Amino acid sequence: MKILVLGAGAIGGYYGARLIEAGADVTFLVRPARQHRLQTRGLQIESGVGRFDHAVNTVIKASDAGQSDLVLLTCKAYDLDGAIEAIAPAVDAGAAVLPFLNGLGAYDRLDARFGRDKVLGGVAYIATTLTDEGVVQHLADADTMIVGPRARAAESVARRFFDLASTTPGSRKYAPDIDQALWDKWVLLAAGAAVCCLLRGTLREILQTNAGEKIMRSAIGECAAVAAASGHALAPDTLAFTEGYLIAVQSNWAASMMRDINQSRPRLEADAIVGDMLARAVSLGLAAPVLEAAYANLQIYQNRKAEETR
Repeated sequence: MKILVLGAGAIGGYYGARLIEAGADVTFLVRPARQHRLQTRGLQIESGVGRFDHAVNTVIKASDAGQSDLVLLTCKAYDLDGAIEAIAPAVDAGAAVLPFLNGLGAYDRLDARFGRDKVLGGVAYIATTLTDEGVVQHLADADTMIVGPRARAAESVARRFFDLASTTPGSRKYAPDIDQALWDKWVLLAAGAAVCCLLRGTLREILQTNAGEKIMRSAIGECAAVAAASGHALAPDTLAFTEGYLIAVQSNWAASMMRDINQSRPRLEADAIVGDMLARAVSLGLAAPVLEAAYANLQIYQNRKAEETR
């Protein structure tokens, strides 16, 4: 299978490397600076399930990669417009798109540009980061990937990718109802990110406070209510998993967006993760006070960063 990976960052670099090990023909579509780094030092992955340190194929234009079967899309939500234009030549030439993006708003934009039958669904539960030296670090051995078609026409390419990915380390699942899996993850991520960013703490720190568990349960309830009203209610075992994951008194987990704030990053995925969930709650007439407070907090941060660049 010939796969074009947009970027070689934390997610794209990691999964691209594992797919290479599985025998895929992988090319990374990257910016010139990242291409130079990869050409001089190769792609480096540090992981408890296996290191990767090899030269890889790179291009700076999708048209230079030749015909691809699939484009793996792993950009941040705020870079999506540029990413769509970057991958358009490959998709227009026949490739399908597999996004590993946060939230669901990105799917509306991808569908509008390429058509739903060309856009698969992808969920990744994995903690990776890209160091300042350009090394991809897998922060834990855990890695769950869920993929599936969002239209009948995409079933063949979705199954081909899954068969390939299932030979890589980690838990791999094929979901005929991938839309539900996308909602399941968004509920967990939006609730966790909202509370972590609002209270500026890890789960352990939040749950050690008097009101921490109450606030987290409220956030989970708000997000789950949006999913249910949108036709994607969480199954009881999924809701139990979400609560167990986010109400874990010994967990040092924190949303990556909170880490971005701590590092004073200029841009956040606030709109895609928390803002869009809140907007859907409002449109459905659902009360969401925790999401509302969290999004206001995130907007203050973003507005300050915007003022700094003026």
